[in-house]
Amino acid sequence: MTTERAARIESILGTAFEPTKLQVKDQSHLHAGHAGAEDGRGHFAVTIVSDRFADHATIARHRMVYDALGDMMQTDIHALSIRALTEDEA
Repeated sequence: MTTERAARIESILGTAFEPTKLQVKDQSHLHAGHAGAEDGRGHFAVTIVSDRFADHATIARHRMVYDALGDMMQTDIHALSIRALTEDEA
Protein backbone atom coordinates (compact mmCIF):
# COMPACT_ATOMS: atom_id res chain seq x y z
CA MET A 1 0.00 0.00 0.00
CA THR A 2 2.75 2.51 0.81
CA THR A 3 4.40 1.91 -2.59
CA GLU A 4 1.22 3.16 -4.23
CA ARG A 5 1.15 6.11 -1.84
CA ALA A 6 4.73 7.06 -2.70
CA ALA A 7 3.89 6.89 -6.41
CA ARG A 8 0.80 9.03 -5.87
CA ILE A 9 2.82 11.61 -3.89
CA GLU A 10 5.38 11.70 -6.71
CA SER A 11 2.66 12.14 -9.33
CA ILE A 12 0.91 14.95 -7.46
CA LEU A 13 4.10 16.87 -6.70
CA GLY A 14 5.41 16.34 -10.23
CA THR A 15 2.27 17.86 -11.68
CA ALA A 16 2.09 20.71 -9.17
CA PHE A 17 5.73 21.84 -9.27
CA GLU A 18 7.28 20.51 -12.50
CA PRO A 19 10.45 19.74 -10.55
CA THR A 20 13.91 19.18 -12.00
CA LYS A 21 14.46 16.66 -9.21
CA LEU A 22 11.91 14.74 -7.18
CA GLN A 23 12.60 11.91 -4.79
CA VAL A 24 9.97 10.34 -2.57
CA LYS A 25 11.19 7.82 -0.01
CA ASP A 26 8.82 5.59 1.90
CA GLN A 27 10.18 5.43 5.45
CA SER A 28 7.18 3.70 6.96
CA HIS A 29 9.18 0.57 7.76
CA LEU A 30 11.37 2.64 10.10
CA HIS A 31 8.32 3.46 12.21
CA ALA A 32 6.72 0.03 12.58
CA GLY A 33 5.12 -0.17 16.01
CA HIS A 34 5.25 3.63 16.41
CA ALA A 35 2.05 4.91 18.01
CA GLY A 36 1.56 7.40 15.18
CA ALA A 37 1.66 4.63 12.58
CA GLU A 38 -1.14 2.60 14.17
CA ASP A 39 -3.78 4.15 11.90
CA GLY A 40 -2.02 2.79 8.81
CA ARG A 41 -0.85 6.11 7.40
CA GLY A 42 2.74 6.27 6.13
CA HIS A 43 5.97 8.11 6.82
CA PHE A 44 7.66 9.71 3.82
CA ALA A 45 10.67 11.89 2.98
CA VAL A 46 10.49 14.20 -0.04
CA THR A 47 13.29 16.05 -1.78
CA ILE A 48 11.98 18.35 -4.47
CA VAL A 49 13.79 20.92 -6.59
CA SER A 50 11.66 23.46 -8.42
CA ASP A 51 12.00 27.09 -9.37
CA ARG A 52 8.42 27.55 -8.15
CA PHE A 53 9.93 27.79 -4.67
CA ALA A 54 11.91 30.92 -5.59
CA ASP A 55 11.17 33.91 -3.38
CA HIS A 56 9.43 31.70 -0.78
CA ALA A 57 10.74 31.03 2.72
CA THR A 58 11.15 27.43 3.91
CA ILE A 59 7.85 27.38 5.82
CA ALA A 60 5.98 28.72 2.78
CA ARG A 61 7.56 26.03 0.60
CA HIS A 62 6.43 23.35 3.04
CA ARG A 63 2.92 24.78 3.02
CA MET A 64 2.94 24.68 -0.77
CA VAL A 65 3.80 20.97 -0.66
CA TYR A 66 1.15 20.28 2.02
CA ASP A 67 -1.45 22.16 -0.02
CA ALA A 68 -0.56 20.24 -3.18
CA LEU A 69 -0.95 16.92 -1.34
CA GLY A 70 -4.33 18.03 0.01
CA ASP A 71 -6.39 15.23 1.53
CA MET A 72 -3.47 12.80 1.47
CA MET A 73 -2.13 14.66 4.49
CA GLN A 74 -5.22 13.53 6.40
CA THR A 75 -5.83 10.10 4.88
CA ASP A 76 -2.49 8.60 3.82
CA ILE A 77 0.43 10.49 5.34
CA HIS A 78 1.26 10.47 9.04
CA ALA A 79 4.69 12.11 8.76
CA LEU A 80 6.37 13.99 5.94
CA SER A 81 9.95 15.23 5.87
CA ILE A 82 10.41 17.90 3.19
CA ARG A 83 13.49 19.36 1.46
CA ALA A 84 12.12 21.94 -0.98
CA LEU A 85 14.81 23.75 -2.94
CA THR A 86 15.29 25.88 -6.01
CA GLU A 87 17.75 24.82 -8.71
CA ASP A 88 20.28 27.35 -7.39
CA GLU A 89 20.10 25.81 -3.90
CA ALA A 90 20.33 22.18 -4.98
